[in-house]
Amino acid sequence: MVSSFKDLIVWQRSMDLVEEIYQIIKCLPKEETYVLSDQMRRAAISIPSNIAEGQVRNSTKEFVNFLSIARGSSAELYTQLQICVRLQYLPEEKILKALQLQDEVGKMLKALIQRLTADH
Repeated sequence: MVSSFKDLIVWQRSMDLVEEIYQIIKCLPKEETYVLSDQMRRAAISIPSNIAEGQVRNSTKEFVNFLSIARGSSAELYTQLQICVRLQYLPEEKILKALQLQDEVGKMLKALIQRLTADH
């Protein structure tokens, strides 16, 4: 097991995703500042936050629970990015990097959950 959540590549990549989402939000219309932008920020921030909180908990079961929450936030963020495209707030190429990071983080979370649950 790693000594710190900061050593987890999934945490590091999810922090990259947060940065990318903050850049994307700057391009959204002002009327979305307190709705879609806020939801996207919350979902993005939730991913590394839950990875970190879960990793410092006392049990693998708790860690897996927090990883599952992070995975849910990742799916929520994917949905919000798709909403940006469907509402024509952003072209798909503008969110491509974020979608790739979200997909990578989602797969890493799934693999980590599977590894931790197989060990116990």
